[in-house]
Amino acid sequence: MPVTKSEELELRSAADVVSVRQAVRTWAIDAGFSLVDQTKMVTAASEIARNTIDYGGGGTATLELIVESPRRGLRVVFEDKGPGISDIQQAMTDHFTTGNGLGLGLGGAKRLVNEFHISSRVGEGTRVVITRWK
Repeated sequence: MPVTKSEELELRSAADVVSVRQAVRTWAIDAGFSLVDQTKMVTAASEIARNTIDYGGGGTATLELIVESPRRGLRVVFEDKGPGISDIQQAMTDHFTTGNGLGLGLGGAKRLVNEFHISSRVGEGTRVVITRWK
């Protein structure tokens, strides 16, 4: 599907999570998303951005405005070179956490978007792709 616009943002600190949240909100508004859909996408992106920093040691978030006629969407690709996830199914389970959080990050983010894809290799890193369609 054609990408009409893209931007890559670094994820190294909590301040970068704020930057991703702001960028996703702006892009969602530009794509014509309702306030509810904006909020869902911003919340999902925030969760994955924080995971990228906390568990992946930092990485990138690439925002993409995509068109699959007649619909338009916003896709965000998160990538890190961290330790990876050994059991993705377990990591997607509600209340599972290896940190001090609530364990709602991955599963919660998945429920907030229309498409969610995760791939990870132990010792190589993780890639999470979230998409919301208008």
